[in-house]
Amino acid sequence: MIYVPCDTTAISLGANQIADEIRALDPEVTIKRNGTRGLFWLEPLIEVDTPQGRIAYGPLELGEVTPELLAGGAHPKRLGDIESHPYLAKQNRLTFARIGKIDPLSLADYRETGGFDGLINAINKTPQGIVSDVKNSGLRGRGGAAFPTGIKWQTVLDAPGTQKYIVCNADEGDSGTFADRLVMECDPYQLIEGMIIAGLAVGANQGYIYLRREYPLADRILRAAIENCYTDGWLGADIQGSGQAFDLEVRLGADAYICGEETSLLESLEGKRGLVRSKPPLPALKGLFGQPTVVNNVLSLSAVPFILAQGPDAYQQCGFGRSRGTLPIQLAGNIAQGGLIEIDFGISLREIVEDFGGGTASGRPMRAIQAGGPLGAYLAEHDWDTPMDYEAFAEKNAVLGHGGVVVFDDQVNMAEQARFSMEFCAAESCGKCTPCRIGSTRGVEVIDRICAGENPQQNTDLLHDLCDTMELGSLCAMGGMTPFPVRSALVHFPDDFAAAEAEQ
Repeated sequence: MIYVPCDTTAISLGANQIADEIRALDPEVTIKRNGTRGLFWLEPLIEVDTPQGRIAYGPLELGEVTPELLAGGAHPKRLGDIESHPYLAKQNRLTFARIGKIDPLSLADYRETGGFDGLINAINKTPQGIVSDVKNSGLRGRGGAAFPTGIKWQTVLDAPGTQKYIVCNADEGDSGTFADRLVMECDPYQLIEGMIIAGLAVGANQGYIYLRREYPLADRILRAAIENCYTDGWLGADIQGSGQAFDLEVRLGADAYICGEETSLLESLEGKRGLVRSKPPLPALKGLFGQPTVVNNVLSLSAVPFILAQGPDAYQQCGFGRSRGTLPIQLAGNIAQGGLIEIDFGISLREIVEDFGGGTASGRPMRAIQAGGPLGAYLAEHDWDTPMDYEAFAEKNAVLGHGGVVVFDDQVNMAEQARFSMEFCAAESCGKCTPCRIGSTRGVEVIDRICAGENPQQNTDLLHDLCDTMELGSLCAMGGMTPFPVRSALVHFPDDFAAAEAEQ
């Protein structure tokens, strides 16, 4: 058996062509299309079943497939047992335990690796029992706010209403993030199982996956997986003869970053323009079509099957402080070894970029790291020993967000990065509130004046005042968090603004 990954990353690097080359060399060989292991700098990563285990080779290029490779033998790109690779061996994969090992669309593979065990346990529990397990696990939302998942579910369970909904926010738009995509392309049944469990927990019989339109492969895989679940009785009017019902659909997003915000997402899902709603009421009480709605992202829902299968204590015992369980970290930017890392909360940012990432791809010194997406702060070296923990990052006026980590080397101009943050907000704002809509536009202008040497101190003070207005007055996190990267660049890298001024 030869394993060739079929996710977007591997395909973009030539995995399909490698599969064709393998078939041409040996038409009798059995090829299994698995997902990526998340070691992106080694893709396409091919694995060969041998008596010694699965032997990996990568990154392979066309013309490098040999008969010796197909037999698990010697080859310049031979990596040995991939499970022993330091990048994988140091991780603690709970949510991503299956990716790279199974055929994403094989229900048999999923069941053989513990799939649907959590759902079977949930069917035998009361709704309150399911919610209590999730609360006791300490699971927090893996989006921006890190709100406790179990408390959100409790609110929806207790809310009156004959119709309730489960909505999965799969509009993954943060720079340098891809964990949601890897779940959907490499282990889609886990997300489906998590959504069904959520439905059983709160009394919802309808779910929607609001999927980023730019993920066409994830769309095809999810739709095929949902169809397989209906055929095999895991979705529909009578789940595995339990008398419980849950239906699930995929809806494509509106190509707008703002639709990653939960209320804007709900507006878009209802067929309206993606404008942020005022809160209260909360979506848990008045969400999709005015009904009580659970809105969680892919990683939150995909963590639920493990909790219901292994028990809340098994999840709770991992983590750091109030951040329990594991954090999927996506390592990107100017990095030598980019990819997915799943590890307990508490590891430092420095360990991630040095021990896992191997430094910059350019070979130059690292200068800044942005965590938490385009609205996250830029962290200078004196903050790189901060543990990956929601509260520890909040103390630094930073956010973990979706777990994206983007690295910059010493050639980066942080004044330009600060300007980009304001420019990004101006482009992606829904336009409903003045601080975000107008503030971001004025922010670009003020930064341009600072960099042009026009009353730099007065304009810097004005920029700080503008950031205060956006942070305190914006309707949602789009405008409220844009000051994070801008302020961090001003505070930690002031010389870049002065240098920009001097160049004029």
